[in-house]
Amino acid sequence: MLGGPAELLRDFWYLALPGIALARGMTRRVTVLDEPVLIGRAADGDVFALRDICPHRGIPLSYGTFDGSEVSCCYHGWRFATDGRCTAIPSLMPDQTVHLDRIGVAAYPCREVQGNIWVFVADKERAADAPPPEPPRVPLPDNAVPQVAIDSVFPCGVDDTAYGLMDPTHAAFVHTSWWWKKDARRLRPKEKRFEPAPLGWRMARHRLSAEHRMYRVLGGVPTTEIVYSLPGVRIEHIEAGRHAAVSLTALTPVTARETVVHQSLYWTPRWLAPFRPVVRALARRFLGQDRDVVVKQQEGLAHGPRLMLVDDADTQAKWFAQVKAEWLRARADGRPFENPVKPRTLRWHS
Repeated sequence: MLGGPAELLRDFWYLALPGIALARGMTRRVTVLDEPVLIGRAADGDVFALRDICPHRGIPLSYGTFDGSEVSCCYHGWRFATDGRCTAIPSLMPDQTVHLDRIGVAAYPCREVQGNIWVFVADKERAADAPPPEPPRVPLPDNAVPQVAIDSVFPCGVDDTAYGLMDPTHAAFVHTSWWWKKDARRLRPKEKRFEPAPLGWRMARHRLSAEHRMYRVLGGVPTTEIVYSLPGVRIEHIEAGRHAAVSLTALTPVTARETVVHQSLYWTPRWLAPFRPVVRALARRFLGQDRDVVVKQQEGLAHGPRLMLVDDADTQAKWFAQVKAEWLRARADGRPFENPVKPRTLRWHS
């Protein structure tokens, strides 16, 4: 429900950091689904994730040090390997026996995929030896890395954040500048075909309208396909001639009332590299406009108003709620997920 605390979904991968933000021998503290997580990159380049709490006295391990292979607690110097195993307790005397193999910090599955670091937050029901699914990928080679990576903290739950970002009709009123869509009265009719996709839905590939002519720099006539999926991942794949541009938006709940929005932008033409600062500035402006309007919305939602969603403009918001509810029901019932989304053409003005 809009305005309320979001129900957080476990057993999913969540984007924690862009890979470029974590050098070798470095650690970063993040919060994912209300859990403190220490993300690190070992000296060999591998990434890892540990629960950011020392099992001895409970102090966050992020206050300690990392030498590239072991994390050392700042309080009493207990050391932990990157898989969470305790390797040393400095206070022990030679004749004092403690089974270090029985002491450890919880470790999260952690993968770096196409330049992004993902953490898997398992459900308590998942068996410890059950392998997680594959992290999300964009339709580019495995060695692809974002040309631009930004993030923003939205002071609202993941559901409100998702509804705002997938809204197809707000752009003419929210994403405006003196040089871009400055006249909200000039709305154009839109008609898009949608179909089910794994844990979500897909806007079928179509030609971009004239207002997106900037993508012609890729060469050829640009077409796009957009896929939305749980727990809050949006991938837009634009093709034009032999080149492509991809936008990955991933929502990572910090708490039930705070969400980090990560955006990673990829493109294949190498000659566009000098334009990264411009693209980064534009992306930050657009994401900032989304954040600003959602912040304003929270003022009204705090009063618990009755709301009205309309077809077809708000259908995707309805789908998100329905897909999430069905996933939760299927988990509770111990049955396979059945996608409630059916093929449909939606029409609106924007």
